[in-house]
Amino acid sequence: MTRLRGLAGFMVLALGFAPLAARAGESVSKELVGLWAAKRHFGPEVRGVLTLEKDARAWTAQIAGRTAVVRVEEDDFSFTLPDNKGSFRGRRKNDRILGHWIQPGSTNLGYGYATPVTLEKQASDRWRGTVTPLDDDMTFYLPIKVNDDGTLGVFLRNPQRNVGRFLDVEHIAIEDGKVKLLKRRSKEGPETVVAEGSYDPRKKILSISIAGGGAYDFRRASPEEEAGFYPRAKQAQPYAYRAPAAGDEGWPVAGVDEVGISRDGITRFVQMLIDTPMDSVHASDIHAVLIARHGKLVLEEYFHGFERNQLHDTRSAAKSLTSVLTGAAILHGEPVGVSTPVYKAMGRTTAPTDLDPRKQALTVEHLLTMSSGLDCDDSNDASLGNEDTMQEQTKQPDWYRYTLDLQMVRAPGEKAVYGSANPNLLGGVLARTTGRWLPDLFRDLVADPLQIRRYAMNLTPTGDAYMGGGVRFCPRDFMKLGQLMLDGGRWQGRQIVSPEWAQKSVAPLYALRKLQYGYLWWVIDYPYKGRTVRAFFAGGNGGQIVLGVPELDLLITFFGGNYSDPVLFVPQRVYVPQYILPAVN
Repeated sequence: MTRLRGLAGFMVLALGFAPLAARAGESVSKELVGLWAAKRHFGPEVRGVLTLEKDARAWTAQIAGRTAVVRVEEDDFSFTLPDNKGSFRGRRKNDRILGHWIQPGSTNLGYGYATPVTLEKQASDRWRGTVTPLDDDMTFYLPIKVNDDGTLGVFLRNPQRNVGRFLDVEHIAIEDGKVKLLKRRSKEGPETVVAEGSYDPRKKILSISIAGGGAYDFRRASPEEEAGFYPRAKQAQPYAYRAPAAGDEGWPVAGVDEVGISRDGITRFVQMLIDTPMDSVHASDIHAVLIARHGKLVLEEYFHGFERNQLHDTRSAAKSLTSVLTGAAILHGEPVGVSTPVYKAMGRTTAPTDLDPRKQALTVEHLLTMSSGLDCDDSNDASLGNEDTMQEQTKQPDWYRYTLDLQMVRAPGEKAVYGSANPNLLGGVLARTTGRWLPDLFRDLVADPLQIRRYAMNLTPTGDAYMGGGVRFCPRDFMKLGQLMLDGGRWQGRQIVSPEWAQKSVAPLYALRKLQYGYLWWVIDYPYKGRTVRAFFAGGNGGQIVLGVPELDLLITFFGGNYSDPVLFVPQRVYVPQYILPAVN
């Protein structure tokens, strides 16, 4: 996804890639060897206490020194700050106003995000709450070492988007205060300049123009920054298992011994993650691993500076959220079902005379199973419905309409082809049939009953939630979606989706990418102690995984930063079968 979860507009500034001649006798500055780090904060500017208040003339909103007139229609409140610095929409329910803050888009974050805000009643005409938008930060790590030939080897790591994997720099050259990051396009080819900058030896600052927004100032990494680069720290202590601490988000906690998981096996696994050398941009980059069994959280470990209350990008793993939201809407009695005609539900009641009859046959179930037949293949750059193609074009900002206007390349239900436009269009069907804004629908039907209080839903150009992936969650909250599937659609005794929906969601309905696919959930088989067990998982770029094994009543969650790198598959292909499952009794 280009704007919402890809490089987000990142471009190398040193264009042209002029070859750099070989440097005979290049000197190595030993003072540069080591880890350097740079971080920039791009906003958003507006955050903090939000107050809605009525005077003799009108309702007004105040936040971060800014004021706006509030539009009130019965129990609905909304406003937009001047210069589009942010907006709010919410509805009064008893002594609270439940709503969402909509932060503006940016180069890094795409078209913006909606985050939940609850305003409490302070007086008859005064309400107050706190806006906590999604931070727009970019961090880069630059480890420098001396190569065997005396040159300076280097690579870039970027936890937010893995930009370094695309730049793939290998060498840093410094001459007369000028800095160049270089790489080879082939082993035999000449080095080319990827990015340039300067070095101030007095201040010990490397200023390098890596991406849009100006130069990044690299300084020697502090111990805190080292803990963000290495899995734990440069010199980490040996791992000792501890059961997760109890929280207020609804997860019961226990020790691994209490649920039949080997403490020694889990200790070896986590120690292996801590010992993973960060010697390449392609090294496995695990941000979090959590395990629950029999409905109890028994392992929760974070790496590279990430922590429990930090929102993390879920990428395409959030497609499974679209399935859960659809099932919740059906259970709630909304006028939508698996047989709902998509074209009609989206308001196309008067069909053109030349409309492909296959498009009229398209139903919600086809979107759930990626078998729509629409020309939306994310693996094919020539497909007009390819996610990147859809998001890069500017002619049609309404992505629902863009998808509906795609050609049919096969009959619905004939074959599953992975295309993010399918679940996003399903989000459009949910919005149209329920008459609800998707962030509000998600909050009421999924977030509140699952005790999810913090999240950030990425938005489309037209301001609705993008349901093809990219919603941000705290790790404990996102793994609740997998527990729902294990527990027949229930969370802490409350039915969120029907048992039938939970069962079919993780059933192998279609073959897709050498795996099986259900209702926006993947299905895979694993070897386990001389036999095979079936698992389901939500999977997203970078290594975002919520994986359940019903036969073992086991739930495994990973978050990672290996975006667009094949190493992202290591957790489900290596860590699960070789480390975690053998530890489960």
